[in-house]
Amino acid sequence: MNVKNNIILSHKEINHKIRRIAFQIYESNVNEKEVVLAGIVSNGYLIAEKLRDELLKISDITPILCQVNIDKKNPTHPIKTSIDAKVYTNKSLVLIDDVLNSGTTLIYGVKHFLDVPLKQFKTAVLVNRNHKKYPVKADFKGISLSTSLHEHVNVNLEGDSFEVLLD
Repeated sequence: MNVKNNIILSHKEINHKIRRIAFQIYESNVNEKEVVLAGIVSNGYLIAEKLRDELLKISDITPILCQVNIDKKNPTHPIKTSIDAKVYTNKSLVLIDDVLNSGTTLIYGVKHFLDVPLKQFKTAVLVNRNHKKYPVKADFKGISLSTSLHEHVNVNLEGDSFEVLLD
């Protein structure tokens, strides 16, 4: 990792990480016809879209996109998904977010999906910060960072130039 001007991951590196995660998802679902990519609003969903595009290029698996609406400031509020629970029942599901910091958002997302029987449940993040206060882990991760609690990881997936910055 070459941190230049606080850039942790460049556009090219982000695309490479997403492609690698897509291969990992494919490998863990090689016998499945469909996999649900449940992206947490907003960056998690953008990553889910990019993973869908990569999965379509490398496999015969049909990715089903699901937008997961979690209030990150109040994760105990009801969680809504863009697809009905019947669509992901008894399917393989990957819950996706941009950064795993304390684990709060991811653990409440996991809790929501545990109300439905699933074939397999995995998690994926672009950046794992290792500051967890909940027992949740990322099964697939782009990069793991050991940062201080005072630092902030900013993921920009808008426009033509993606980047991950350390502030």
